[in-house]
Amino acid sequence: MTLYIGREASKLWKRICAETSAESNLFIDNWKYIIAGFVFQYIHGVAARGVHYLHRPGPTLQDLGFFLLPELGQDKVYVSETVFMFVFLSFFLWTFHPFVFKVKKFYTVQIWCRVLAYLVVSQTLRIFTFYSTQLPGPNYHCRPGSKLARLPEPDGVLEVLVINFPQGVIYGCGDLIFSSHMIFTLVFVLTYQKYGTRRCIKQFGWTIAIIQSLLIVASRKHYTVDVVVAWYTVNLVVFFVDKKLPELSDRTNGSSLLLLPLSTKDKDNWTKEENHKLLNGNSVNPADRRPRSQSNGKNLEDVNINQVDTSMNSTP
Repeated sequence: MTLYIGREASKLWKRICAETSAESNLFIDNWKYIIAGFVFQYIHGVAARGVHYLHRPGPTLQDLGFFLLPELGQDKVYVSETVFMFVFLSFFLWTFHPFVFKVKKFYTVQIWCRVLAYLVVSQTLRIFTFYSTQLPGPNYHCRPGSKLARLPEPDGVLEVLVINFPQGVIYGCGDLIFSSHMIFTLVFVLTYQKYGTRRCIKQFGWTIAIIQSLLIVASRKHYTVDVVVAWYTVNLVVFFVDKKLPELSDRTNGSSLLLLPLSTKDKDNWTKEENHKLLNGNSVNPADRRPRSQSNGKNLEDVNINQVDTSMNSTP
């Protein structure tokens, strides 16, 4: 039993090392896109903080969702946040599963480049939207009488640029149309819908997205329009971004390996059998590249070639 566990641990470590090497090469080629995507997350946070200075508390607007869904109350506002964190962490861990599991459909770097592209476009539209019109926030801390409903005038530009995470994000006001929580949730669900493999998880993801939508309205964090606009906007963004960007490398097809930079030594180490698999569209896992076992001092490859030559010569 101990020997088996040690053997499996060794295989897992080799798989992680091989995957890390491949992902590192991809990151070197795409690091600008990754960094730009994360920098824009900060820009989006600064924009949300900036609109808080413009927010003016007022009576809650008439909303169909507020009539249909009972109010959860201030003591249960954590429910929607808990669901969101579950979705976020689950998706984050799933994008790194190629490092551990044998089944690999995509590269982690490439999937995050695509996800960040979805987020940047959606958040850019969101910034233009909530700066166009500031609505009185329905959240408890955004209502008249709350000290957090309005921010005092900043002493300088530096104060605006400091997001004050996480309090500044949780207690923001004015950035309503459309919901940022739904942007992330829908981007994650749509990404798994396209690149995931488990049908039951896809169905579960859409169910969670619907539940998240209802919880946001029931928690009075957003108006119903904020959630509705997010549903069709994010879906359209994902659709058009996919049309503009090239498709991700499909790791189930051996030809995707040609997209990775290879050293001359790596190319020379490829065996005839692996080249033959690539030409025929079969997958070849870089982690499985290893010297072929020998029989009587000869490579199995050479034995197979000799057998083929013998059979050909014996054919009348």
